[in-house]
Amino acid sequence: MVKLNKIYTRTGDDGTTGLGTGERRLKSDVRVDAYGTVDEANAAIGLARLHTGEAHPAIDAMLARIQNDLFDLGADLATPDTGKPLGYEPLRIVGSQVARVEADIDSLNADLQPLRSFVLPGGSPAAAALHLARTIARRAERLMVALAQEPAEHINREGIKYMNRVSDFLFVAARAVNDNGNADVLWVPGKNR
Repeated sequence: MVKLNKIYTRTGDDGTTGLGTGERRLKSDVRVDAYGTVDEANAAIGLARLHTGEAHPAIDAMLARIQNDLFDLGADLATPDTGKPLGYEPLRIVGSQVARVEADIDSLNADLQPLRSFVLPGGSPAAAALHLARTIARRAERLMVALAQEPAEHINREGIKYMNRVSDFLFVAARAVNDNGNADVLWVPGKNR
């Protein structure tokens, strides 16, 4: 059980933060940047949910599950697999979480109008907010991939898959809240030349 009764500890005043392993890392470290950007995506989803709650309850429930999973992913990233015993079982993203997002994508995608062009972020406030969350999720995914390229780093590959699916989900959800794609704003190549 998580218990937070003191918010400031002053331990990060030197520009470092503690990982789940107890190791201290610079706050500019790629691992810290990755889980910080996952947190940023989560916050953007929270803002998007201000527009989906009553208007799109099924999508809102899917987003709520994703927000919880993103905290799991943050915990996963904050606890690198060093091969050393931790004294506890670290939380990891698992394949069933990836499969759940895939099922949600398939459910929403079934009713969408086929795409005739790339979609510009916008249409409705909910769609614009979901597109913003999508771009932040993609940035988190890029940071996770960069982290995975570091020889001394270990990263759960299911976490990368999960973040990739979340980005896809947010795109499909944005189209779904845009009247199932009928209110999408489409890119017109060279329109303003």
